[in-house]
Amino acid sequence: MKYIDEFNDPALARRLLEEIRATVTRPWALMEVCGGQTHSIIRHGIDQLLPREVELIHGPGCPVCVTPLDVIDKALEIAARPGVIFCSFGDMLRVPGTDRDLFRVKGEGGDVRVVYSPLDALDLARRNPDRQVVFFAIGFETTAPANAMAVHQARRLGLDNFSLLVSHVRVPPAIEAIMTAPACRVQGFLAAGHVCSVMGTAEYPDLAARHRVPVVVTGFEPLDILEGIRRAVHQLERGEHRVENAYPRAVRDQGNPAAVRMIEEVFEVTDRNWRGIGPIPASGWRLTEAFRAYDAEHRFDVTGIRTEEPAVCRAGEVLQGLIKPTACEAFGTACTPRTPLGATMVSSEGACAAYYLYRRMNAPEPQGAQGSRIPQEEMNPVG
Repeated sequence: MKYIDEFNDPALARRLLEEIRATVTRPWALMEVCGGQTHSIIRHGIDQLLPREVELIHGPGCPVCVTPLDVIDKALEIAARPGVIFCSFGDMLRVPGTDRDLFRVKGEGGDVRVVYSPLDALDLARRNPDRQVVFFAIGFETTAPANAMAVHQARRLGLDNFSLLVSHVRVPPAIEAIMTAPACRVQGFLAAGHVCSVMGTAEYPDLAARHRVPVVVTGFEPLDILEGIRRAVHQLERGEHRVENAYPRAVRDQGNPAAVRMIEEVFEVTDRNWRGIGPIPASGWRLTEAFRAYDAEHRFDVTGIRTEEPAVCRAGEVLQGLIKPTACEAFGTACTPRTPLGATMVSSEGACAAYYLYRRMNAPEPQGAQGSRIPQEEMNPVG
């Protein structure tokens, strides 16, 4: 299949759905670990087309959503300072901090600019030698190579007015945290294809073996997702727990070696706090000592900022797959895309935004320990 329309073919989708229905004999709960996949699932109604036995749980796959509140507040503090040009992707501008967002800072006179690449920010630093240019470097493994390249180029060009505010996170440690959580109901994963296109699949076999869950690398179009679900259900029904690549047109087992080398030169693994979830060991990256001069947290001395999440927002439970967005009392009332309480309602990949955009205002609750169609003794039954 060469063209994108073929990945939306209704006849092929029906065939995949029929095969899933013919295969499944008991309830299974799968988690997609990508906000782009979540939006595709909700937009196309994939979760509603699946047999009742197959439940999709939305995981913490939105990089905007998991950027912690204290990092947002650090961004706000830096962006408001005189002489700073603060650069970010557009979806970060409306993520609420403790008492405002980057749009508010911009409205109050801060020089906040939307860019489409960290190299755009690097060019601003080159053209504005009398200003400090900061790029908000968030994201999973997918965006890390470009951010690493920007810092690498800044050092090569001798630009000492460029820095990154880093909040990079890594997917495999998040899967580990999900599987070891007491309330975990996940029995299989649809892994994010774009992450694996960079990093490859080497980190997943150990996770699949230790937790006895299938991990299927999946793309983002409807047929990609249905094929990932089909493969995961086949494994679960057979009691298998392997890593499968259902996205071979973009993913190789070794990933992108050049991109990985760039990441390893500029970044080092560190513990990272995830918004709504908390600290996950070895789940992020920070600049190595060789590039620490380009770390905006240290350059602007904002390392001491600490915050607390608002109690009314249940985004953390949404990100962990413990509730669907509609279970939050504020969803669609106090919390809307115009008046967001949490990042999951702001981001183009957030689960709350997907449910609101596609009018899932009364979606059924996930089947958990209370009133579950999956008995508690059957959680992770192959484990």
